[in-house]
Amino acid sequence: MKQNPVLPGLRNVLVTRYVMPLREGGSLPALADADDGFSYVLKFKGAGQREKALIAELLGGEIARILGFKVPELVFAYLDEAFGRSEGDEEIQDLLKASQGLNLGLHFLSKALTFDPGAGKIDEALASKIVWLDALITNVDRTFKNTNMLIWNRELWLIDHGASFLFHHNWDTWEKKVLSPFPMIKDHVLLPQASLLDEVDTELKSKLDEKVIRSIVELVPDEWILASRDVENAEEGRAIYATYLITRLKHSGIFVKGAKDARETLI
Repeated sequence: MKQNPVLPGLRNVLVTRYVMPLREGGSLPALADADDGFSYVLKFKGAGQREKALIAELLGGEIARILGFKVPELVFAYLDEAFGRSEGDEEIQDLLKASQGLNLGLHFLSKALTFDPGAGKIDEALASKIVWLDALITNVDRTFKNTNMLIWNRELWLIDHGASFLFHHNWDTWEKKVLSPFPMIKDHVLLPQASLLDEVDTELKSKLDEKVIRSIVELVPDEWILASRDVENAEEGRAIYATYLITRLKHSGIFVKGAKDARETLI
């Protein structure tokens, strides 16, 4: 097997065994083992929205971590070219072939339970913070249908931010989208409980200055940015992601008001 490339910022692991597919959504994530002895939920660059989903997962997850949320550790997960040749399912084998090289893994939280909004509620401050995060990164995938939250060791964990940063699926419109109030926040599973959006706005913005944002964006590998050919070089792509986030933070009142207006229609 080839040695996995060492990249800065996150731990690097070599995937050693494909355990089972997790057939949730269209991206076909999988449970896999790695050479560090741990298991991971793998997000593949050959699936669905390809590298852009991995970029969104990385940026969204690390921003959430900086803000103080519980998020499974993210790692760069390397797939050797020989990996998956013995897989009998042709769809999965094609996915693994298309994902040779650098992918993303989330530490597997064994025996975690999916958060059920009907079985229990979380406090208004935490709900407000999660809504604020998802409005900042334009995450469309924290709904009643798919909460993307887990209960593990009696704590709430956030997972799956790959459906964030909608602008990068239509790259040329990012300057128009940067000040969007994000109307899809109306479908957020925690919006009814998010009564403290103004209060958490000040607190959370204080944790995300320009230096922090740029350090998070620097984690994104060049090859993921360049794969879509939206930009001439990786630094240009990182600059746009950073500018997008910094601008949304400076004008957070826009998406906070959008969330508050959406909430008023529900209560």
